[in-house]
Amino acid sequence: MKSDNPFSLTFGMLPYKVISRYEEKNNVVSTFNAQNAVSHVFLIEGIRGSGKTVLMTSISDELCVNKDWIGVDLNPAVDLLDNLAECLVNSMNIFPDILGNGFSISAMGFGIGVNGSDKKSSIGIIEEILERLKKKGKKLIITIDEVTPSQNMRVFASQFQIFLRKKYPVFLLMTGLYENIYNIQNDSSLTFLLRAPKIKLGALSLMQIAREYEDIFSIDIEEASLMARETKGYAFAFQAFGMLLWEYGVTDFTNNKKLFSEYEALLDDFAYKKIWTELTKKEQNIVLSIEDNRSMKASEICSAIGMSNSLFSQYRKKLIDKGILSSPSYGYVELTLPRLHKICRYYE
Repeated sequence: MKSDNPFSLTFGMLPYKVISRYEEKNNVVSTFNAQNAVSHVFLIEGIRGSGKTVLMTSISDELCVNKDWIGVDLNPAVDLLDNLAECLVNSMNIFPDILGNGFSISAMGFGIGVNGSDKKSSIGIIEEILERLKKKGKKLIITIDEVTPSQNMRVFASQFQIFLRKKYPVFLLMTGLYENIYNIQNDSSLTFLLRAPKIKLGALSLMQIAREYEDIFSIDIEEASLMARETKGYAFAFQAFGMLLWEYGVTDFTNNKKLFSEYEALLDDFAYKKIWTELTKKEQNIVLSIEDNRSMKASEICSAIGMSNSLFSQYRKKLIDKGILSSPSYGYVELTLPRLHKICRYYE
């Protein structure tokens, strides 16, 4: 009987098989665990399917293995301060020793009662709990996935800055697309986030992917390396291609047209359709002018789409920042995502 497929396509879940980003993870964990942390905030930026949520989750999980850490995961679609207050109250039910004798919390309508008093605001209850965490030597890691610039985010970030000024033991880890992180960092009311360290997720190591495939499928490294190259280091592609290889078998996979057809369908349905709609028309034209698995001269692209070199340079930078293009050598660019040109042709 065939065992369960070790790969997963579910966004937001930590897959059974995952390529760790050790350097980025250790950087955040060591910074947050330092006695005098140089930063209480990290931003994780990357294209859809690049593994932002997986990295954020793995960092939070590693921190919270230590009993001195408490983690809460906030929903960016709701009021973040109310959400934080609710999560902290729920956490206190799990860690009752933090509050001390005689301290109780109860839900009262749309507020929260403390020690039988009238209901307090979300900020009031958050500060009550943060003060006790501080006295107990505990730290709080707040995670927010796929943030977007909004008034809700502005209010939360401004209040978080106040928590830091009061020296509360709070730490923040957020993920987002390039354009959303850029807009949040450059919001005039959120200047402290402009100084926050940013982790930009690029391609996974092809060597690590090949070794995972080698181990999972019990094949030689040469064949595993061929499989890894089909993913171009794209985190979602590692999962999608691996899942199909598990289902179809790896024997002569290079000639399996049905496997590659389904692979392209998964890339299309789960990632590329959304990525494509978030590009401007000129950005779409540039993507369509670059062939898969080929480095192309900027001058060749400009000629093909009738764009000046100066204008192309502006869009080139934007597409590199978004994680869609890379520049392997001076004057050349290539697509970072597997089979992107082939799939995007059908969107026209």
